[in-house]
Amino acid sequence: MLLAETNPIWWVLLAIGVIIVLVFLAVIGRFIKLWVQAYFAQADVKMFDLIGMSLRKVDPRVIVLSKIRAVQAGLGVQTREMESHYLSGGNVPKVVTALIAANRANIELTWKTATAIDLAGRDILDAVQTSVNPKVIDCPNPATGRTTIDAVARDGIQLKAKARVTVRANIDRLVGGATEETIIARVGEGIVTTIGSSDTYKGVLENPDMISKKVLEKGLDAGTAFTILSIDIADVDVGENVGAKLQADQAEADKRRFQAEAEKRRAMAMAHEQEMKAATQENRAKVVLAEAEIPLAIAEAFRKGNLGIMDYYRLRNIQADTTMRESLGGPQTPPPGGQK
Repeated sequence: MLLAETNPIWWVLLAIGVIIVLVFLAVIGRFIKLWVQAYFAQADVKMFDLIGMSLRKVDPRVIVLSKIRAVQAGLGVQTREMESHYLSGGNVPKVVTALIAANRANIELTWKTATAIDLAGRDILDAVQTSVNPKVIDCPNPATGRTTIDAVARDGIQLKAKARVTVRANIDRLVGGATEETIIARVGEGIVTTIGSSDTYKGVLENPDMISKKVLEKGLDAGTAFTILSIDIADVDVGENVGAKLQADQAEADKRRFQAEAEKRRAMAMAHEQEMKAATQENRAKVVLAEAEIPLAIAEAFRKGNLGIMDYYRLRNIQADTTMRESLGGPQTPPPGGQK
């Protein structure tokens, strides 16, 4: 006591010790409830483990409660494994719940597989529940805005079908397996193919289960995260006569094509007619020019002595007779040189 009174260092050490004790008690008080719960549940979670979780920014409450549930269900999951999955961004409570549900349903599911499915973005709990209680998928999905799958039989009649696919989750293929959208697309393709290969629409209406049988035979669940249990055709309605509509459209297209070809030929004929008229006018002009040269030729014959006066009168008489005959038989044609 005398040293403590005379040396202030002892007071500093005493204060530090008191602070350490208070901090320790505060830490103990923070985790004591979780430690007691884990202790009485035989979850094997030590106080230093809780402190370490806090330092590693792991929520001790999530880990402890999940560990208690796992121990009570008889699952041999280690605390370190839960911490690792928590730090990886996984949902520890959901994974533990899925493991418990799988264990109760005698479904083989390991912690490694469950955490891999969870980290892959799949809902592991929903997958286990779907394995126990199969779900029904509407085909097509009403959320896409379509209510029926439309297909045309060989006779040209359109059929509108609705299907319901019962599937069970295949946990082994959840990682990397295709989703519900793939199942819907494959079933829709199978329905369209089956209807399209039918000779008449009446055969499909009389026996709609033929669609289910043929679609199931294709093994559409290959590579997906589901196993198809059944495909049920909920409804089949008759749509439009697509074949007749296509034939009418083709006939209309042929009609327009023939009309275009006829219009083309008419335009070519009119152009040819105009060309012939122009050629006729050109020939008439040449005739007029040739007739205009006749008086010149007669005058030239007089000068050279090749044509006498009597020859000229005989030519005029012939022209007069010709003009008279033409006047009796048709329109009068003026004599060469414009003389009558």
